[in-house]
Amino acid sequence: MEKNNETLSILRHSTSHIMAQAVQSLFPSAKLAIGPATADGFYYDFDLTDGHAFTEEDLVKIEEKMKEIIKQNLTFEKYVIPDVDAQIEEFKKEGEIYKAELLEEHKNDNPTLYITKDKDGNALFNDLCAGPHLPNTSYIKANAIKLLKVAGAYWRGNEKNKMLQRIYATAYWNKEDLQAYLTFIEEAEKRDHRKLGTKLDLFSTREELGGGLVLWHPNLGVVREEIENYWRSEHRKRGYVIVQTPQIAKSKLWEISGHMDHYKENMFFIQKDEDSDDQFVVKPMNCPFHILIYQANRYSYRSLPLRMAELGTVYRKEKSGALSGLTRVQGFTQDDAHIFCTPEQLVDEINAIIDFVADTMDIFGMKFEVELSTRPESYVGEIENWNKAEAGLKEAMERRGMEYEINEGDGAFYGPKIDFKIKDAIGRTWQCATIQLDFNLPARFDIKYQDKDGQLKTPLMLHRVIFGSMERFHGILIEHYAGAFPTWLAPTQVNIVPISNEKHVDFAEQVYKKMRDAGIRVNLDDRSESMNYKIRESLQDKKIPYVCVIGDKEIEQNSVAVRARGIGQVGTFTVDEFIDKVVSEIKSRSNESFAKAQ
Repeated sequence: MEKNNETLSILRHSTSHIMAQAVQSLFPSAKLAIGPATADGFYYDFDLTDGHAFTEEDLVKIEEKMKEIIKQNLTFEKYVIPDVDAQIEEFKKEGEIYKAELLEEHKNDNPTLYITKDKDGNALFNDLCAGPHLPNTSYIKANAIKLLKVAGAYWRGNEKNKMLQRIYATAYWNKEDLQAYLTFIEEAEKRDHRKLGTKLDLFSTREELGGGLVLWHPNLGVVREEIENYWRSEHRKRGYVIVQTPQIAKSKLWEISGHMDHYKENMFFIQKDEDSDDQFVVKPMNCPFHILIYQANRYSYRSLPLRMAELGTVYRKEKSGALSGLTRVQGFTQDDAHIFCTPEQLVDEINAIIDFVADTMDIFGMKFEVELSTRPESYVGEIENWNKAEAGLKEAMERRGMEYEINEGDGAFYGPKIDFKIKDAIGRTWQCATIQLDFNLPARFDIKYQDKDGQLKTPLMLHRVIFGSMERFHGILIEHYAGAFPTWLAPTQVNIVPISNEKHVDFAEQVYKKMRDAGIRVNLDDRSESMNYKIRESLQDKKIPYVCVIGDKEIEQNSVAVRARGIGQVGTFTVDEFIDKVVSEIKSRSNESFAKAQ
């Protein structure tokens, strides 16, 4: 069997059946829900009707049982269900209510079972499944499977349904690929922004605050300030105007925009008072506000494109189970922009945005892949306009020779989009930047410009983000850098450690003030802890880029002995020389320490 991504998925799907068989063998009360393959492995959802909760020890037992089953060289046999109603009743008798529900939904789709049989043809296990599967279990290598963890999962993803137990696992064709993946997982866990957020005092969430609402601590606030400074300066250089808009608006605005019809379940509502009919919506999007700003003036083709940008905080409902640290929240700030342009300007504007994305991600040492998301099933507007819009996005990318994938049916309801999937330091992809072409809102709000022929025409509108949301992007950055921010972003850039507080702290204070006046975020560590402890804590635990040690020799030479994070001792520099090097590194927004070149 050719070993590619498609067959790897078949391997994992087949292994999920083996896991379900092992679970029911060890835990007879377990009822089966679903067990699909995923990008990195597979999972299966179980309902243990006796109330037992899976433990780490259980996972070990299940994995051993799976290996026993695999060694029996069982076959997977497809079976077309001849009498669906009878099979539904059979599932119900067995207590397999989830399988009965699924089969009821798919009773007209020629549903099939996959039966696991031994060498004598005896059926040992069956599962409702469309397949395909491996011919037999000999293709599954017992040393290349791993059960990873247990988590809760609502049946059908609906929090009104029963909570099931989901076992996550993975399988590969050989143990080397499995080990590589486990090493990757271990590295990813070390970089988990939620753990580092606590360890480095970056952010927190609180139950009394509400799920998915984030408190930015001073350390991460510094990182955000630097990124916002970059954002504002780059937008001004690239011809954008920066605006600010309210946090709430009457529901009438969202009725005009169409969000009330297509997005209502994700919106927060406010009633002004009991006696008022006025209903307000907490802002889920910035775009209608920007259109109102456009409407406040008259434009000709000569004054377009108009590029309007805002760091606008929005709020969107999310299921509580979906919330996660900074990467999945209910309140977040979008680095939003809307570009109003003529059809002739469209391709150039798209390419300018692509340049902006590329230049920005290069600063963080990130590459990206691109997808074109096309018309979804639920959409607004005419198909002819959708076809033109998709053609325009394709032309922009093809004109610059950019490779891209087509993501059929994943566009926004108001227009197609280009999605940028950035790659972090360990190769994971994250959805961040997006370009969306919208011909719905300009028409709904009836905005116009005067063309060179004197006619009033409707401008094209581009929605665009570079980072996506500040919360999500900062979560990605924490994991990308494993909390060790480059010097220009580091909350504390230099820690000064006097060897003796009695003898060296006065000079250390002079160096501290000089560095602070030069714009360096510097700390003077005059605690009574040992010098080695303070150095180790600074570089390893707090991940500060530089430590400057000051003793008798440094005072005599007006110098600092420098140690760099991840490098160790660098050498001794005069105070002015060190300051110049650090300031230069900060201004360049470099990802590399100057110490690497020493």
